[in-house]
Amino acid sequence: MVFGGVDIRAQLPIVRGGVEILVATPGRLLDHIEQKSINLGQVEIFVLDEADRMLDMGFIPDIKRIMSLLPATAKRQNLLFSATFSNEIKKLADQLLNAPILIEVARRNTAAETVAQSVYKLPTDQKRRLLAHIVQSRDLWQVLCFVRTKHGASRLARQLEKDGLKTTAIHGDKSQLARLEALDDFKGAKVQVMVATDVAARGLDIDDLPLVINYELPYVPEDYIHRIGRTGRAGATGQAISFCAPDEEKLLVEIERLLKRTIPVLPVDGFTVASESPPARRTSRESPRAKRPQQRPAEPRERIDRVVDDRSRGRVDHRVVDDLNPDQPLIARKPEQSRAAAALASNAPAHHSRRLNRPVAALLLRRPAKESEKV
Repeated sequence: MVFGGVDIRAQLPIVRGGVEILVATPGRLLDHIEQKSINLGQVEIFVLDEADRMLDMGFIPDIKRIMSLLPATAKRQNLLFSATFSNEIKKLADQLLNAPILIEVARRNTAAETVAQSVYKLPTDQKRRLLAHIVQSRDLWQVLCFVRTKHGASRLARQLEKDGLKTTAIHGDKSQLARLEALDDFKGAKVQVMVATDVAARGLDIDDLPLVINYELPYVPEDYIHRIGRTGRAGATGQAISFCAPDEEKLLVEIERLLKRTIPVLPVDGFTVASESPPARRTSRESPRAKRPQQRPAEPRERIDRVVDDRSRGRVDHRVVDDLNPDQPLIARKPEQSRAAAALASNAPAHHSRRLNRPVAALLLRRPAKESEKV
């Protein structure tokens, strides 16, 4: 087995000793070919696994270069495997294979029958609480939880650790060694939850993995099949649970359309259920803040109080405020012009007028009292 992200020198003595079966990633295989540690002249069978993703991610030039170094087509057999196979990928495969024969062991783009699928419909801010409830109430270990982004995986892993769950994360920003270490801990049942991006949706084989949770539904429906395919493998049974927020309803519809079946919806006991009806239109008399309260940053309370207190005294570090929540800052990023600066504007030279005579927020202006209003 040779792959990138690790020192190639540890792989050299193994491949130079000769192997019968070599499992490799395209980039690292080409590295060995350039160092003349691997000779493909005697290859009898050439296999492309996870072919749809490999061909779709831009590996075609590397694959064609590798195939040019193999023996003639008449002296070898080419095999191409994939759990999902679109018509576009089939046309591309026809260019690489010689008169291929299509063999389907199951209906195209279907999930394994050994996987029990279900979905919870609930708001996004309720997902983490439901995830912790499922893991803790069932006393589960080895729960694979999928999210869409690398940042979201790291953030959710930290939050679950605070909830008392032993958690690890695996995503593309982690080094290969860090990913292998996290995977070993997960396979050894040393952690309860492994939060992962779609980097773990393919090629990951874990014996008797009990549960896969789609914390966030994938944008590509085919990725759903690969995600839940981590459980229920080799005849074993497994369970796949998906969390669907109101803004993910369209993604759920696309997944069900691909599967040609409806995923059963489970009741959410003790949690706020997502409403399927569209939100009511706000009237002109209703306050916007009543509908959308400003979210407070999820930070220690003493830090927020310190910033608020400093703001009242007129000394606020805007970088601290931005760090708390860049999307909902407590104050504006640019401080308004002081009244002293506005007073100097009237006596400033002409070339300074453009800089000083900036408009001041209306709430900071004090209207002079009229004669009739004076007491």
